[in-house]
Amino acid sequence: MSGHSKWSTIKHKKEKQDAQRGKMFTKLIREITTAAREGGGDESANSRLRTAILAAKAANMPQVNIEKAVKKGTGELPGVVYEEKTYEGYGPGGVAILVETLTDNTNRTTSEVRHLLSKYGGNLGETGCVSWMFETRGLITVDKQTIDEEKLMEISIEAGAVDMSGEDEVYEIITTTEGFANVKEILAEKGVDILSDEITKIPKSNVHVEGKQAGQVLKLVEALEDSDDVQQVYANFDMDIE
Repeated sequence: MSGHSKWSTIKHKKEKQDAQRGKMFTKLIREITTAAREGGGDESANSRLRTAILAAKAANMPQVNIEKAVKKGTGELPGVVYEEKTYEGYGPGGVAILVETLTDNTNRTTSEVRHLLSKYGGNLGETGCVSWMFETRGLITVDKQTIDEEKLMEISIEAGAVDMSGEDEVYEIITTTEGFANVKEILAEKGVDILSDEITKIPKSNVHVEGKQAGQVLKLVEALEDSDDVQQVYANFDMDIE
């Protein structure tokens, strides 16, 4: 299993949904507010805001919460201004770690990220040390039980997808950022039931870890994702599911 996609599967199987919902809402609200502040409150003209709102709706966030977050971003309501900051470093076994944050206190966030990396056998690196190892791509997942692989492959390629592969219970369709919306639209038109879709960062190559190092990597990624200021964590690990 690889870090860019399968971590979410592990996380969803082990997390307590009710306990996590509040933290997830906090992260989504920060993203909506920041997107509205930078690109305006009209989601039809602000793709980042549109994506954030879709993610919030998928998480069953109440509409009133979404509207308040947008208004805080546009200045119609008072709110905290969050700064975007990306951290780069290494985990156990030389795994590349990329951490995207939204914070109102960079000193606090830097200290927290450094502490977590160190705690689980990693270290914080310089800007640019691992970002070149990742590509920004669209990632769409489809439940294997809902469609034949050859049929999905044919539809995906015709729609302009870059690649498609099978990972445990799902198919993963990779697109360019420019072609992401078009591929989703065509899949929907063809009656394909999309399990999830996102713009993400996918590693160009993976680092295999096993045993104690594999456990440390999973604990590190989980701890980083659990941090209030962290929005996304990307890693290039590969390990056996066992």
